[in-house]
Amino acid sequence: MGDLDGRVAIVTGSSSGIGEATARRLADLGCRVVVNSASSVEAGEAVAESLPTETLYVQADITDQAQGKALIARTIEHFGQLDILVNNAGWTTRVDHADLDALTDDILRRTFEVNVFGTWWLTKAAMPHLRQSSDPNVVMITSIAGLRPAGSSIAYAMWKAALNHLGALLAKSCGPVRVNGVAPGLVMTRWTVDWPEQHAAVAEAVPLHRSARPEDCAEAVASLLRSSYVTGHVMVVDGGTTLVT
Repeated sequence: MGDLDGRVAIVTGSSSGIGEATARRLADLGCRVVVNSASSVEAGEAVAESLPTETLYVQADITDQAQGKALIARTIEHFGQLDILVNNAGWTTRVDHADLDALTDDILRRTFEVNVFGTWWLTKAAMPHLRQSSDPNVVMITSIAGLRPAGSSIAYAMWKAALNHLGALLAKSCGPVRVNGVAPGLVMTRWTVDWPEQHAAVAEAVPLHRSARPEDCAEAVASLLRSSYVTGHVMVVDGGTTLVT
């Protein structure tokens, strides 16, 4: 039995990294979890099979509205309810901020198709079902790059800022559905493991002397879900990065 016992959560992009850690934390708290990925099917199935509560793996690319709607439909068909949507799925590539020509239209378009349009379409499709929950929640996984001029590319920072503001707009317009965000700094994931210089710089500069771990982000998600009078909030999980840089 846990604080979230019996609730049903979709965690997009949960075959690895922050999404996987979040799926594991919610399951530990009693959630029944829908694990999702666009392409990493074996990894997603393995995560789902390893969780301690009832789970479902659904392959779906949220940039395709039909697949996003199918993800919601499969969830409702299997569990009969939806209480929590964690919008974690994302795509990015590193582009020097000063090299404007390197940020091609294709990169910009792909970034927004996955991370803004896909998140919007999925959240919109989920909202009627969330409204039937006794404690409905949406959590956006964003970044401190959405709060300050940083990030792997300008497009990445634009995407994160868009989700921060989308969360506030939905929180205002869709209550009693609670909508919040988690904005980490640099996180040690499979994607960033080959960035030793960046991790070392963070460890040297920030008050907590390390990069974030996926579990730090997952715990922030859980905290927001358990905070029943919080909505429209972006929780910064950066070890103090924004205090010093």
